[in-house]
Amino acid sequence: MEYAVKTDSEVENSGIAQQVLGEAFAPCQMFHVKLSEEGELRGLIGPRDVDIIWERHILNSAAIVPFIRQATEGQRYKTVADVGSGGGFPGLVIASCLPDHEFTLIEPMERRCEWLNECVELMGLHNVHVLRSRSEDVIAQMKKDHTIHPFAVVTCRAVAPMRKLSAWTLPLLKPQGQLIALKGRSAQEEIEKGASAIAKNKGLHPRVLEAEVAPGMESTHVVIVDKR
Repeated sequence: MEYAVKTDSEVENSGIAQQVLGEAFAPCQMFHVKLSEEGELRGLIGPRDVDIIWERHILNSAAIVPFIRQATEGQRYKTVADVGSGGGFPGLVIASCLPDHEFTLIEPMERRCEWLNECVELMGLHNVHVLRSRSEDVIAQMKKDHTIHPFAVVTCRAVAPMRKLSAWTLPLLKPQGQLIALKGRSAQEEIEKGASAIAKNKGLHPRVLEAEVAPGMESTHVVIVDKR
């Protein structure tokens, strides 16, 4: 089935965002306004995305929330690292949806970290820490001095193909943790090309699942990899 991307005005008039996000709608609406006003100017979204922020970025990010809940169910420490957080996708959105989880947003660029911290304050997110670093450096620090503990879940969106992403994400996970990555239509091909890298970094059972975005919207793809 072919879906036309819904404009922000269509989403707002239909009430779809409120339906999907529930209590997270209010902070995400603040995020939406800030993105609409500053996102393109600050190089966080492209000009073609300015009128479709709800579907393309916010609701798309929220699609992985059920997978995170499933991965952390019954765990005492529900810790999530979002690698390459950039403009806040999916990190800020999923943090607003999961207030009982602790999020570390890993982003190497100073200007993007400034943006993320501004949004954290604006959205009133008390469960988020923005860490200016590359994931490789965080991994090295974890091995060296143990000041950063392995995470239950690692998330990312549009960061790199799986053959590269495996080395940047899987070592951040504790045993039996999960990588949950938002991916495009080439997800299965990425898994096949990255199979050796996934195995080398102790990844197991890589699979592609379909994630519902919202009623009447095209679903997205999620790659899930378990940590040995």
